[in-house]
Amino acid sequence: MRRIGSAKRWNKQATVCIVFLLLFALCACAKKEAPESMSTTDTGSTGVVKEDTALSAVSESTETEAEPPAEHKSQQITTTKDVPMETELVLKIDGQPISVLWEENESVAALRDLVSKEPLDIQMSMYGGFEQVGPIGARLPRNDVQTTTTAGDIVLYSGNQIVLFYGSNSWSYTRLGRISDRTADELTELLGSGNVALSLALK
Repeated sequence: MRRIGSAKRWNKQATVCIVFLLLFALCACAKKEAPESMSTTDTGSTGVVKEDTALSAVSESTETEAEPPAEHKSQQITTTKDVPMETELVLKIDGQPISVLWEENESVAALRDLVSKEPLDIQMSMYGGFEQVGPIGARLPRNDVQTTTTAGDIVLYSGNQIVLFYGSNSWSYTRLGRISDRTADELTELLGSGNVALSLALK
């Protein structure tokens, strides 16, 4: 009977120890898992913040590229205004500016290119009682056509001479332009009284 009682007490004590060990093991596992869960949550939260920050940086970069600063715009506009536009071919006779309607052809384009390097001064000479003629000093492209000129016509002769008419003549010329601000009588007074000095420049 004593042995049976002792065995029962031992079994009860063993059971209590086993239960205690199981509870202790469960508590230990619970403590170990809790920090890992918190760490995962914190990392996830941090990841969201980093993603929001990256999106914000991309947005700011896009806005900066799409819309340049106001100061930069102003500088661009100023630079454009300061670019010189020297495209008008100006003719003067004895220093007087003369209005000319220039032809749009390769001869006038070549003449414009020639005087863009430096102004061209030509000493003209009276000829035939109807024109003044002078050497250009270079050979220009020509497209000569049989022409009957009138007062005010400006033509290229032989590819290297410029002719101003205050009368009429028929010959093979390349048209350059026409004086538009003088009458026939005024041209006769201007060109028919002696040799003149002609100048061409870009303004």
